[in-house]
Amino acid sequence: MDYLDIRAEWSASDTERDKGLTTPPDVARMNDIPYGPHGRWNTLDVYRPKGTEDKSLPVIVSVHGGGWVYGDKELYQYYCMDLARRGFAVVNFNYRLAPEDPFPAAVEDVNAAFTWVAEQGPKYHLDTDHLFVVGDSAGGQLGAQYCAMLTDPSFGAMYDFALPRLTVRAAAFHCGHYQFDGSEGSLSQATMRAYFGDNAREKLPLVDTLAHITPAFPPTLVMTAWYDFLREQAPLLCDALKAQGVPCEYRLYGREGQEHMAHVFHIAIRTPEAIACNDEQCAFFRAHM
Repeated sequence: MDYLDIRAEWSASDTERDKGLTTPPDVARMNDIPYGPHGRWNTLDVYRPKGTEDKSLPVIVSVHGGGWVYGDKELYQYYCMDLARRGFAVVNFNYRLAPEDPFPAAVEDVNAAFTWVAEQGPKYHLDTDHLFVVGDSAGGQLGAQYCAMLTDPSFGAMYDFALPRLTVRAAAFHCGHYQFDGSEGSLSQATMRAYFGDNAREKLPLVDTLAHITPAFPPTLVMTAWYDFLREQAPLLCDALKAQGVPCEYRLYGREGQEHMAHVFHIAIRTPEAIACNDEQCAFFRAHM
């Protein structure tokens, strides 16, 4: 299966999952705000509970998944608005996708989005002193990598862009890919090839998040599901965090026989399991206010 087949298959599944969902009546949204020079791929939305437009709120930045080759903020709008209903301002942004824009384009755009939050946050009543990050699948990889870059200067220095002055209070990563060893593992060879291009092994040190975990990494909730094809990745991140004394909580949702408890189950916001998971991650953030 190549990346075009992956896009088609995942799009059909996600469209079915979100059928009938609309903007909740209790959510205010600001759409398509530019944060960088790359057209629609550098736009973001901000969601918040209606009636809080002039109130500073703690902010969640969501890094969407999609194997680095698929996905956008429209795909994640309902999930992010669901988080906003729990009392947060939520930033939901596009980033450039591979193979049209291979590594490190996505990392550059993640940094540009966070830089926008740092610089424009007060204008949009975002309380950047209470900043949180969520990400799943490839977004979990990008989100965890970026937290490591913010907290390990040697990691950030591997890239040729300036990092903003931000402190992430806590993070929650779902079904992410955190360790690369150059083999296919449980992630599609097609998406890795599309993202890294040629000479992938030479680029792996630039995404070696686990080697750059320091005690300054934010407290983290690491979640996976029984039938998540990246399930074995979650304990790797937890072990690396705990080895550095970083507060870390691990959650495995579902059990054998519950085949719907699979990769990024939490995005299906109408299911009881997703409701419980998303309640839990927001409670985790409140505990680290």
